[in-house]
Amino acid sequence: MNILLVCSAGMSTSLLVTRMLDYAKTKNLEVTIEAHPVGEVENYGENADVILLGPQVRFQLSNVKRLFPDIPVEVIDMRDYGMMNGEKVLNHVLEITKK
Repeated sequence: MNILLVCSAGMSTSLLVTRMLDYAKTKNLEVTIEAHPVGEVENYGENADVILLGPQVRFQLSNVKRLFPDIPVEVIDMRDYGMMNGEKVLNHVLEITKK
């Protein structure tokens, strides 16, 4: 599964990516997770199975959904983002991809 996280500059999500990958290893999940600036979402979104927006760029939600209508696009929960809770964020991805 390919997960794309987007934020203002692509740097604030790097710790969250690390924590998500660490959790994925404990569950033997094969995932690829990348973080990029929201301005580059068009370059990376088409390869994603899920696109998650950092809370600071939630205003871009409708734009990203319009660009990728066949890919689940959601905003990361502000509390989970602030706590860098990779487990909860990855579990949420697993839930939305079951639908």
